[in-house]
Amino acid sequence: MGAAGSSTTDAERLEREPLLVPSQPSEPSSSSNNNTTPRPVYSRVYGRRWVVLALFSMLGFMQGMVWNTWGPIQNSAARAFDFGKSDIAVLVLWGPVGFIPWLLFMWLMDKKGLRISLLLSAFFMVLGAAVRSVPLGDPVIRRWLIHGGQLLNGLAGPTIMSAGPLLSTTWFAPDQRATATAVASLVSYLGAATSFVVGPLLVPAPNDTITHHYKAAATSFVVGPLLVPAPNDTITHHYKAAAAPVAPFSDDYIRDRIQLLMYSEFGAIAVLFAAVLLYFPSRPPMPPSVAAASQRLSYRSSICKLLSNLQFLKIALAYAVPTGVMAGWSGVLDMILTPAKVSQIMTPSQTFADSIRGMLKLILVLMLAGASLSSTWFTLTCLNRFTYLPSSTATLYTSCILVGIFINSSVPIFFELFIETVYPVPEGITCGVVTFLGNLVTGSMLFFLSFYCTEVSWLNWSLTGSCLFSLVLILFFRESYDRLYLDVFVSV
Repeated sequence: MGAAGSSTTDAERLEREPLLVPSQPSEPSSSSNNNTTPRPVYSRVYGRRWVVLALFSMLGFMQGMVWNTWGPIQNSAARAFDFGKSDIAVLVLWGPVGFIPWLLFMWLMDKKGLRISLLLSAFFMVLGAAVRSVPLGDPVIRRWLIHGGQLLNGLAGPTIMSAGPLLSTTWFAPDQRATATAVASLVSYLGAATSFVVGPLLVPAPNDTITHHYKAAATSFVVGPLLVPAPNDTITHHYKAAAAPVAPFSDDYIRDRIQLLMYSEFGAIAVLFAAVLLYFPSRPPMPPSVAAASQRLSYRSSICKLLSNLQFLKIALAYAVPTGVMAGWSGVLDMILTPAKVSQIMTPSQTFADSIRGMLKLILVLMLAGASLSSTWFTLTCLNRFTYLPSSTATLYTSCILVGIFINSSVPIFFELFIETVYPVPEGITCGVVTFLGNLVTGSMLFFLSFYCTEVSWLNWSLTGSCLFSLVLILFFRESYDRLYLDVFVSV
């Protein structure tokens, strides 16, 4: 069973037998003949599945947004709280550190269901958002509270980042499962990208950034007229415009705006926690598919099966290395682009929902090839003093967005392929293992960055190398679709 294509054992066949068999046949319609025997109903989908998906997705959105709060506003945070580059790297590092107890969260998800796991994760999120929002005047204590809040938010990561496939299998029919997995898996990335927009909009850049732009503008007003004479009546006007002072933002004002950002995030998470507490069932009354109703391997057997499956380990590394590097790279993207004179940037994210069952490997090959080309373009553009490639905000934005499209959009495809490869291992355990590996890569990179942050071009080369490494692994991966086979053929 699995990627190796071995024959199915008797024990595995028994584990795939449906647990739920209808005790009563469905009632025939009034127009049917009385002699017609009604067909039994083995599965059903419920309209409430969209509410469940929406609640989970919004929690994932906020978890990603809180995780990436500080990178997009690092210049303002440095002025308001005296944060250095190493502080920003550590604040992002707390996300991967939160994956240390991942085995406990996977066990809880497997034994207690999705509701208990998500409630615990939402509690950590709301507690972390509250702790870092406490407006203390002591900068040392405030720094510790901010770091503690980021760590608590990181503890929600194991469930938020790995439970999407479990939710889609539990609530959605096979023809909607991939789309639900894509939405549930990618909203955390969308939240992290939204922080690039919300952060700079709410929190202004510090005075030295404004002074830099003012000096550049004033220089153009001085050098230009020296080279190109202007009419006498316009000279005075231009010099007044150049000398007009730009209203500076004080440190207290920047600090208040950061406080407003943290209050806003805390309020949104508190509302979502209350909604999950009031309504978020672990599973529907009846399963939506044969695969959802079938028995799965035990927790211990699942871990052993995953670690002994060579094909799974191959694709797990193909997922963990580029996505882990991408997460750390995007978390300090403002630091990377500072030498390119791009400060507190705003960059969008994207989602990708698929209905391409049976051709997942081909899609991954195309995506990783595109990620390799885009990351190479970005890296060489940042080194334009050596490569002489045109460097502008537009080219940097375009290459950066393309990297995000190709890598982030591959996440749900990877998740679906993981589950198909190692079925009947439970979805939560499978995705928990691979997300832990991805965060291990992120944590290792950010840990090194916290000590060596003076020159960061190696981050760009790491991203390019990780994409090429993943592409090679995918080319040698042998795909299989065990869960799809069960749903398509056994259900028929």
